[in-house]
Amino acid sequence: MSGHSKWATTKHKKAIIDSRRAKVFAKQIRAIEVAARNGGADLEGNPTLFDAIVKAKKSSMPADNIERAIKRGAGLEQGAADYQTIMYEGYGPNGVAIMIECLTDNRNRSSSEVRVAVTRNGGTMADPGSVAYLFNRKGVVILKKVEGLTEDSILEAVLDAGAEEVNDLGEAFEVVSESSDLVPVRSALQSAGIDYESADSSFLPTMQIELDAQGAKKLFELIDAIEELDDVQNVFSNFDITDEVMASLG
Repeated sequence: MSGHSKWATTKHKKAIIDSRRAKVFAKQIRAIEVAARNGGADLEGNPTLFDAIVKAKKSSMPADNIERAIKRGAGLEQGAADYQTIMYEGYGPNGVAIMIECLTDNRNRSSSEVRVAVTRNGGTMADPGSVAYLFNRKGVVILKKVEGLTEDSILEAVLDAGAEEVNDLGEAFEVVSESSDLVPVRSALQSAGIDYESADSSFLPTMQIELDAQGAKKLFELIDAIEELDDVQNVFSNFDITDEVMASLG
């Protein structure tokens, strides 16, 4: 879930260690297969695959699982499904905008499951394009905070590569760039010896809606229900929550 960046970071870390590990692995395997199918199995020539594998390794996915997913996607082993990317749009409590990114081999199934999850949890579906204009496609790199790493040192490493800003998320740093500059930014970090947690092409909101505790609770329940769906890879939203409200939710 991407909305309030601090919460997104917390959710990312929690998803690695909680009871949904098998579901997290399944989504990451699907992303690896699609990246390998679209760009081949050569990591040097396929940055999308490289980043998908980095994320899987950060989640402690076994190397055998990763290797088999690469082979299936690249056509070197049977069993790969014909996944397609589909975006669904909708609204949550308080008019919060939601974009739902799916990787699916069955459009009808995905559409039905997403619609049920959204409408049963207080949301409404929206027509294509009615929500997307509230977001910009951006490259987002998350870096875990370590001793000696500062906003200035990160900015110095990535500025010439096209980075637009570096944000302090509390437990991590976030580097934002144009989506087309994601690979140069990630490569610049590697050249500077700076490790990163994830590098993704993401949808960032152009404006945010601040939620109180009640609205936040309802929204999190909605997004959790959506994220439980096998075909859903990412949920993007334009909510914002203060630290005080976050603390009140436990």
